[in-house]
Amino acid sequence: MTWHNARLITLDPQQPGLGIIENGALVTQGGRIVYSGPEADMPESSGETVDCGGRCITPALVDCHTHLVFGGDRAREFEMRLSGATYEDIARAGGGIVASVEATRALHVDGLVEAALPRLDHLLAEGVSTVEIKSGYGLDIETELRMLRAARTLAVRRPVRIRTSYLAAHAVPRAYRGRPDDYIGEIVLPGMDLAAAEGLVDAVDGFCETIAFSPAQIEPVFRHARSLGLPVKLHAEQLSNLGGAKLAAQHQALSADHLEYLDAEGARAMAEADTVAVLLPGAFYTLRETQAPPVDSLRQAGTRIAIATDCNPGTSPLTSMLLTMNMAATLFHLTVEECLAGATREAARALGLHHEIGTLEAGKAADFAIWNISQPSELVYRIGFNPLHARVFAGRCVAFTGKAG
Repeated sequence: MTWHNARLITLDPQQPGLGIIENGALVTQGGRIVYSGPEADMPESSGETVDCGGRCITPALVDCHTHLVFGGDRAREFEMRLSGATYEDIARAGGGIVASVEATRALHVDGLVEAALPRLDHLLAEGVSTVEIKSGYGLDIETELRMLRAARTLAVRRPVRIRTSYLAAHAVPRAYRGRPDDYIGEIVLPGMDLAAAEGLVDAVDGFCETIAFSPAQIEPVFRHARSLGLPVKLHAEQLSNLGGAKLAAQHQALSADHLEYLDAEGARAMAEADTVAVLLPGAFYTLRETQAPPVDSLRQAGTRIAIATDCNPGTSPLTSMLLTMNMAATLFHLTVEECLAGATREAARALGLHHEIGTLEAGKAADFAIWNISQPSELVYRIGFNPLHARVFAGRCVAFTGKAG
């Protein structure tokens, strides 16, 4: 199939800036891009031809950090924060992550899938074609596995690429309060073995923070993951600097996420390990944080930057990558190029998928979005506006808005 009369925003790292090709065309075959370049140089194709009407085409968006599968909500905590309660106050009072556990444990796989579908559909309607989904609201082996099974099922119910992360090291459940090491040994590690044996997990994550687990407690989780051949990721430096980012880098983690309290040494360690910094402006906004991630330090170190929704019931009930880009620019002072790369190319890298998706290059999967915009900055500039014209997944148009350009 040929997609022509388009402005390609390729995000090709070998090209300057956003890798824009005016009067461009894509040729797809077998779900992959076989040509991306000027229309004048396009090879002959016998397949169907689509006139894109001069619209912009980007790689499909990638949401590389979500907690999309869960039961219930935490609207009451939102009210508590409006009255002055902090994230730590809520967690120590029995709220926070642990508060989502009961509602999640009450649902079987089908119930978790049905609860997650509206959230997933909202992401897909904004040009997203790849979503990472974490477990972590079960905090027992069976519920963690159910969450991962539900995440896998979503890729059957919708045309989307799902990557799963095993996040049993998310919080210490009530039954193990005061015994985090026992929880790691009795639940997290055996559950990881079962998840891996069932083919449910693509990466292993953890929450390294004063209200969760220390670097010393995360260390055996990472060692065990790597013994199973699984890459690791880490929630790090969100509320304090415990050195989690350096630990992640030592284990060649795909990413370290949040990073509000990251120091320059941590940024350099991540750059050397090619560990992506995933910034989560939705959580920063929802929690009314005042210390933003050290973007200048990340730039100076050469650390790659991705952005994601962090969709979760308590601290980032956000299902919009478009709004995430705007927030990243407004709150964290990222440039338009950094936002678009962070939502495509670098987000793909944060999932270990940069050889497969994230740019419009020959050989990559034919996942892209066609937009009713005249310049790429419109995707970052607008608030609460969705200019998607069509979403293409594996070379097939799976969503078409019908909106005029």
